[in-house]
Amino acid sequence: MDGPEQRQRRVLAVGAHPDDIEILCAGTLARCHARGDQIIICVATNGDMGSMTHMPPELAEIRRQEAQESASRLEAEFYWLNFPDEFLYHDHGTRMRFIEMIRAARPDIILTHAPDDYHMDHRIVSELVFVSSFISAVPHVETDSAVHSHIAPIYYFDTLAGVNFLPTEYVDISETLEKKLEMMRCHASQLEWLGKYNGIDILEFIASVARFRGLQSGVRYAEGFRRADVWPRTGTVRHLP
Repeated sequence: MDGPEQRQRRVLAVGAHPDDIEILCAGTLARCHARGDQIIICVATNGDMGSMTHMPPELAEIRRQEAQESASRLEAEFYWLNFPDEFLYHDHGTRMRFIEMIRAARPDIILTHAPDDYHMDHRIVSELVFVSSFISAVPHVETDSAVHSHIAPIYYFDTLAGVNFLPTEYVDISETLEKKLEMMRCHASQLEWLGKYNGIDILEFIASVARFRGLQSGVRYAEGFRRADVWPRTGTVRHLP
C-alpha cells in the first residue's frame, strides 16, 4: 500500500486559539496545499477572552467566523472544538474529544504547539495532541469515528517570537508569506486586540519571525519545526515541503 509520502497527504494543524495557526505555521500549510495535500485545521478554544469591546459569547462567534474564513483560503477542512479560552484542561472528556477529532481528521502528519510554549492552553493542546494521536490508533477505545490506521508523526511549530525553540527542520515560505499574512488579516478582531490593547503589530511580528528563521536557514522567509522524535513516530521520510 502506498505510504503518505507517495500520495496526497492529509495535514492536520491543531492550534489552541483561533489565530495560532496563522501566526505559527500557515506558510507551511500553504506550501502543503500547493503540492496537493488536504489541509485540516482544528482550533481548540473559542478565543472568547481576546477583546475589550465584545462580550465572550459574541466574541466566540466572531472568532469562529474569522477562523473559518482563514481556513477557507487553503480549502481546509475545519474543526472548531469550542473549549473556553484560558480554561482548557487535560481531563477524560477533553482527551476523548481530541481522540475523536484526530480519528475524524485521519491525518498523515500533525502540526501543533511546542510542549513548552508560553501559554498554558498551548502546552495543554500539545500534550493532548501527543497522547490522543497515539490513542487514536488503539482499537478498543471507542469513539464515533473509526480507529485511525496509524500513529501520525508530529511536528511542533515555533513558539511565540521563537523563544527557547531550536528548530530541527525549516520550511521555506518565501513564496507563501503573503498567503500567511492574508490568512492572519481574516482575524480582524485580533488585529485590533493585539494592536490597540497590547501594542503589537502582529503582521510585522509574523514577518520578523519568518525573516530571522529565514536567516538561520539560508532563505528569505522560513518557518521552523521540531519533530517529536519518539518511537514509533520517527522515520526516514521528510513530510514537510
